[in-house]
Parts: sequence; structure tokens; C-alpha cells
Amino acid sequence: LAVKDPTAVERANLLNMAKLSIKGLIESALSFGRTLDSDYPPLQQFFVVMEHCLKHGLKVRKSFLSYNKTIWGPLELVEKLYPEAEEIAASVRDLPGLKTPLGRARAWLRLALMQKKMADYLRCLIIQRDLLSEFYEYHALMMEEEGAVIVGLLVGLNVIDANLCVKGEDLDSQVGVIDFSMYLKSDDDIGGKERNVQIAAILDQKNYVEELNRQLNSTVSSLHARVDSLEKSNTKLIEELAIAKNNIIKLQEENHQLRSENTLILMKTQHHLEATKVDVEAELQTYKHSRQGLDEMYNEARRQLREESQLRQDMENELVVQVSMKHEIELAMKLLEKDIHEKQDTLIGLRQQLDEVKAINMEMYQKLQVSEDAMKEKNEIIGRLEDKTNQINASMKQLEQRLQQAEKAQMEAEAEDEKLKQEYVNKSESLQKEFSQKEKQLLQLETDLKIEKEWRQTLEDDLQKEKETVSHLRIETQEIINLKKEFLKLQEKNKQLKRICQDQEAALQELASKLSESKLKIEDIKEANKALQGQVWLKDKEATHCKLCEKEFSLSKRKHHCRNCGEIFCNACSDNELPLPSSPKPVRVCDSCHAILIQRCSSNVP
Repeated sequence: LAVKDPTAVERANLLNMAKLSIKGLIESALSFGRTLDSDYPPLQQFFVVMEHCLKHGLKVRKSFLSYNKTIWGPLELVEKLYPEAEEIAASVRDLPGLKTPLGRARAWLRLALMQKKMADYLRCLIIQRDLLSEFYEYHALMMEEEGAVIVGLLVGLNVIDANLCVKGEDLDSQVGVIDFSMYLKSDDDIGGKERNVQIAAILDQKNYVEELNRQLNSTVSSLHARVDSLEKSNTKLIEELAIAKNNIIKLQEENHQLRSENTLILMKTQHHLEATKVDVEAELQTYKHSRQGLDEMYNEARRQLREESQLRQDMENELVVQVSMKHEIELAMKLLEKDIHEKQDTLIGLRQQLDEVKAINMEMYQKLQVSEDAMKEKNEIIGRLEDKTNQINASMKQLEQRLQQAEKAQMEAEAEDEKLKQEYVNKSESLQKEFSQKEKQLLQLETDLKIEKEWRQTLEDDLQKEKETVSHLRIETQEIINLKKEFLKLQEKNKQLKRICQDQEAALQELASKLSESKLKIEDIKEANKALQGQVWLKDKEATHCKLCEKEFSLSKRKHHCRNCGEIFCNACSDNELPLPSSPKPVRVCDSCHAILIQRCSSNVP
């Protein structure tokens, strides 16, 4: 007989007891009433059987005082796996009368039955077998198929409505003993089988309807969620469509505005270009007129200088004539002294300006010497300006000489000025008027000099720009010259390389021709060797004379032996030489078979 596994027998017995207890509980509940209290005996037996099923194969955990073996550990895992079980676990922990883990587990089972979710909670535990392996052995009922069967049987308990009071009961000290007398058969039970079958069918139909309702409720909730999400997405899409339409309208309006602005900008640019063209032409004309005006001003300045020189000469003549009347013109002379001092200051300023003009002219002259070829027209203009400045310098020198003479005349006239005061009061007023006119003319000359300086400055700027362009061009020409030199060097190197290549090609052609000749000779030698195979060499004692010239071998006539035909020749007769690529010297060849000859000692020579 085969020995059965005791753990398998235990699992089978517990499964059968669970079936009997669940079946008896359902049948008695249907006959007694749907709502059950905690004092109902079949319900108490059901909880005892469930404790035994959950305790089967439970691992023993060590504690400080003793070994601990409770079912509260695996049941506590349910709240992590099934979020709806958090309320049961929290309420169990908050119960005041419970002190042991076993009491908490019993309260948890009662609350799960009242919620009609005991099957769901235990199903979550059975699925997570890797977590259950921490609490149960591998052969435990919860780790095998019997646990799944029990969970399936627990679904039928959803028909029962339990009203249990957990708070006042002493769950810690209850003794879990199974009463088998409740499950023994009697005559009444045998007679009521048909009624039980009908009740079972009704219960099955009820369970089926409840499961359908659950599924339909879940599908309805999912459909409601989908409808809500679709409505939200539809509203979002409608809003996005409206926003997109508004954006398209705005973009179209912006496009029209940009096009109109583009056309306006084009019109404005065209008008601006036309206006700038007109302004440029007007500026050119004004520049030409200003040039002409400057020339005219220079001519006027020359005339004014001549007139002033003439007036100075007239004044000097009048002063020489009227020396005896100095007494009358003392007041006039004092005024004249003040004017003369002021004019001396102006003359000093003019001298400084002239010195600056001279220095500028010298710099311009030096710069113009560097770029004579490109600036001929400007050289002519600068020459004209230099002539004008020289004329101005000459006129200023004349004015200085006249002023010195006037000072001398003043010194001489100081003694006699008392007599001439009364007579020449009127003349002094006229002289004052003339001096005022001359001051005005000097101011005009100063403005002319300022204009000339500005014109000189513009010319200097033009010269600087042209110098920069000339320097850039020189740098570019130097780079071009260097590139030409490098190109010539590369051409020479290319020619040398071409010559070397040509020489090498010629040497290769010569080598190829010699190799072809040597190959032909070698082929001839091979053919002769094939033809002369089987012939025997002559002995040295027998070969005393050359085969061709029939002369006796000696020191001067040494023996040369053919490898193939075996004939012996002297060195005078075997003059045929063949150059070989492997040997540095040519090799002697047989006349008959063209094989290589071997030099051998003659029999007459020791």
C-alpha cells in the first residue's frame, strides 16, 4: 500500500470540514433567517474551522518569552494588498478589549464576513504566494490548491447577512474546538434532500444574479467614467477649435496688416530713395558752387590785401607830411595805440595760424611726394594754396614793416604832437572809421582762413584714406609676388620630379627589355637542357683538349664544363655571357645548349 502524505491528509480533512461548515451555515441560515447573530452555533463553528484552516502550516516565530504562532500576521498583509481592508484593520487595532494577536484575527474574520468581502481579501493573499511564504510552510493549506477551493466556497457566504457584536465579546480566551455532531446525518436530513437541492439551486441563481449585478455595476461605472472623460475631451477640443479659429482669424488680420505695411514701407523707401537722390544731386551742386565761391573769396582777399597795402602807404605818407601836427592827434594816437596792440595780438594769432598752415603744407607736401602718380590734380590744388599762403606771408611781412615804421614815426611825433592836436581831431575820427573798416576786413579774412583750414582738413582726410588704400594695395601686391615666387618654386620642383619620373621610366623599360631577353635565353636553355638530358659528363682525365679549338688545356686555357650536355670548353671559346638579375657578374653560357658553364681545374694543373 502506498503511504499517504500526512500534510495532504490534513489539507483534505480541513477542506472537507470547510465544505461541511459552509454548507451547513448556508442551509441553516436559509431555514432560520437571513440575518445571523454571534451566538448562532453554525456561525461559531464556521469561524473555528476557518481558524484551523489559516493555522495549518503556519511558521513558528520566536519571541522573548515563548514561541508565537498566530494568524494575525498574514491577515495584516491584506491592507497593503487591498486598500479597502484598511478600515477593518484600523477598527480591529482600535478595539479596547483585544489584547492578543489571535483575538485581533478573530475580530478581523467577523468584520470581513459582515462586509461580505472575506473571499476577496483571502483571494488577494493567495495570489501573493511570495509574501505568504514568509508566514507559511510550503505544504500549508493556503499555499496549495485547497486554499483556492476554500476561497471559492466563501463566495457563497455573500447570501448571508451577519449582525455580529465584536466590541463586547471575549475573543482572546475562546477555545477553538470543532463540534462534529452538527455534521452527522439523520433521518430528517435524508428526507429533506430534495428541499436542499431546490434551495441550493435558488442560492446558485441568486449568486449568479449578484455576480452579474456586480459586473454590470463595474461596467456601468467604467462607462460613466469613459463618458465623463469623452465629454471633457470633447469640451477641450471644442475650446481648442474656437481658440484655433480665433488664432487663424487673428493671423489672417495680421497677414493683411503686414502686407499693407509692406506696401507702405515699399512706397516710403521708394520716396526716400528719390529724395536721397535729389539731395545727393543738390549736395553735389552745392559742393561745386562752394568750390567756385572759395575761389572767388580768395580773389577778393587778394584784392582787399592790395587795397589795404595801398591804404597803408597813403597813411604813412600822410603821417610823414603831418609830423608837425602831433599835438592835435595825441588823443587819436592813444586810441591808435590801443587798436595797434589789439591788432598786434590778432597778427600774432595770424602768424601762429600761418605757422600751422606752413607745417600742414610741409606735411602735405611730403605726403604728396609719396603718392605723386595718383594725386596729380591734388598736387596742383596744393601748389595753388601754397602760392596763396606765400602771398599772404609776404603781405603780412609788409604789414609788419609798416607797423615798425609807424612805431618809429610815433616816437618821433611824440615831441611835436602837442602842436598838432587841435588841427587833426577831425582827421583822427576819419582814421578811426577807416580802422573800424579794416577790423571788419580782418574779421572777414579770419573767416576765410577758417574755411581754408576746414578745406585743408578735408583734403588731409582724403589723402589719409588714399594712403590706406595704397598700403592695402601694396600688401596685396607683396602677397601676390610671394605667391608667384612659391608658384615658380613649385613649377621647378614639378619639372624636376617629371625628369626623375622619365629617367625611372626609361630605366624600367631597359630593365624590362633585358629581363625579357634573359627570360628568352633561359627558356632556350631549358629547352636545350630537356633535349640533352641523359648525356654523361666526360671525365677530367679523358678531356685533355677543347672541343671547339682542339687545343690542350693549360693555366691560360682553363676548363669550363656544361651542366646539361657535359661538354668541356676553354675560357677562350666560351665567351658567351648572360646577365642574370640574381648575380652581380655575367655568367658564361655553353655554345651548343646555352646552359651555364662551371669552371673546373684541368687534369694537367695541380
